[in-house]
This record gives sequence, C-alpha cells and structure tokens, in this order.
Amino acid sequence: MTEDVFKALADPTRRRILDELVERDGQTLFELCARLVTEHGIGLSRQAISQHLAVLEAAGLVLPRREGRYKFHDVNTEPLEHIVNRWLRPDASEDTP
Repeated sequence: MTEDVFKALADPTRRRILDELVERDGQTLFELCARLVTEHGIGLSRQAISQHLAVLEAAGLVLPRREGRYKFHDVNTEPLEHIVNRWLRPDASEDTP
C-alpha cells in the first residue's frame, strides 16, 4: 500500500489534484477539470484526469462517493498519516515491512 501512495504522489498532476481537493473537498470530475485549467493551466482531457483519479483512489488518497448521478471525490489523509507514523513516530505505527 505504501508503494501505491508513493507512486500516486510521484506525478505532479496528481499532486495538483490533491491540492485542489484539500482546498475544496468533494469535487466532481467536471469541477476538477475546470479548476485545473483555470488555476494551474493543466488542460488535460476528462479521461486523463479520470485516470489520475483512479491512481489516487487505488492508493487510498481519494475516496469517491456517489450522490444520484454525480460522483464526488474526497481527499483521504490516512495513507499519509500511516507513512508519517512509520518513520517519524515509529512507536505509534504498526509493524509493517
């Protein structure tokens, strides 16, 4: 799981997506695409952003939720907290390889 988090964070576009979700949680794909273009000049297709979101979801950094026909994306900091605990507070972390 830790490898997935590092893979997800390695890409600058995915970090920007997380930045946007931290600033305003619960955005749809359409909202994220619009904000990435207007705020950061990232003009990727909806499909490309969707693929980046899938990597973030696989790493547990983004949690999708559906309300009716809309899919919202919420940031999840638990995987990051696990990494911090592993190296900065080893007494508080679980024994993981």
